[in-house]
Order: sequence, then structure tokens, then C-alpha cells
Amino acid sequence: MHGDGNAYGNWGLVVTMVVVSLFFIFKFIPMRTRLGKRSGGALIAFVIALFAEMYGFPLSIYLLSHFVGIKIPLDHISGHLLGDFITWLGIGNGWAIVMVVSNLLIIAGIWIISAGWERVYESRGELVTDGVYRYMRHPQYTGIFIITLGLMIQWPTLATLVLWPFVVWMYFRLARREERDVLDACPDQYRAYMNRTPMFIPRLLGARQDTLTKQNSNQRGSRHAQP
Repeated sequence: MHGDGNAYGNWGLVVTMVVVSLFFIFKFIPMRTRLGKRSGGALIAFVIALFAEMYGFPLSIYLLSHFVGIKIPLDHISGHLLGDFITWLGIGNGWAIVMVVSNLLIIAGIWIISAGWERVYESRGELVTDGVYRYMRHPQYTGIFIITLGLMIQWPTLATLVLWPFVVWMYFRLARREERDVLDACPDQYRAYMNRTPMFIPRLLGARQDTLTKQNSNQRGSRHAQP
């Protein structure tokens, strides 16, 4: 059920949400190199486009109403376009489904970024291959992909749908550039790490198998050590 009235035009809230997002982006996302700054710029553009439509001007809703003929009320709940679509399909309460799925993704992405940042901070410049880095080589970038995907599910807009693949591509390029630099510094160690660890998407089954293999090896070693 949709509420009444126009929920947009709140530019003060737009600025607040963008500023808060920028604080966390600059704190946890590295932007030391030129490519890193360009990737961060793409992410910032995504954030600005998202909140500008979420609380400021609903451009996507106006375009859909004008060119497609879909009449969407200008209340905040109706801005969850994917939720409205799920409800229209008769799958269930689309708003609740979208909020649960998107918030779980956002929380998971934040946890992955913070876990990766913590390991890098504790490493004091050394190569990190444990913790969350055991499952993926670039957890902070994986976290960005998950968070932005969750935000798009929660509040899809035409601008963010265009920008999201660009954000992914920019951070993929950045990851490749960073890996070349690390390979120059410690080629053998990092090459072995690359061979056993995926770039962005964890190979959870493989990780469990590695754990079982290591446990079995330890058990065999213990039996052999017994007199």
C-alpha cells in the first residue's frame, strides 16, 4: 500500500547521505594511485546518483511514467521499483523481500570490507593471505560490489544501472594493476597465492576441502610421529 504525497525534494538529506558515504569511502577504500582515484570517482558518482534520486529528484520514475506510461506514485515506498514489480508478479510482499535481501547484502558487504581493512592494518605492509583474504584476493572490492548491488536492488535507478557495470570494471582494472605491482615485489609467494585464491568470488567449497585436506595431513603426520 502506498502512502500519499511527494516524498522527494529533500536535498538536505541527499547532501547528508552523500557526505556520510564519502566519509566511509575515503576511510576504508584506497585511492592512492591515479587509477585508484578514478575507480573511487566512479563509486562516488554511483553514490551521488543513487541518493539524488532516492531523496531529491526521481528522474527514473518520471522517465518511466512519460515514455513507458507506467504511473508510479511519488511516495517513498513506490520508489522501491523492484519491490513493486515483485508484488505485481504475485510472488509476495515485494517491499519486504527487497528490503530483506538488499539489507543482508549491504551488511555482508560492509563486514567484508571492514574485515579486509582490519587485516591490512594489522599487517604493517606485509602480504596478507589469511583471514578474509584466504577466501578472496580483493575483499574490499568484493564488498563494494556487494554493497552497490544491494543498493540497486533496494532502489534501482536508470543512472545506477548504467554506472554499476562501470564501477565493477574500474575496480577490476585496479585490482589487476595492484596485482602486477605485488608480483614484481614478491613473485613466487603471490603467484602461489593467486593460484589457490579467487580474485573476488570466494570458492567456499574449495576452502572447505583445503581445510579438510590440511586436517587429514596433520592427522597422518601425528600418527606417523607416534612410536
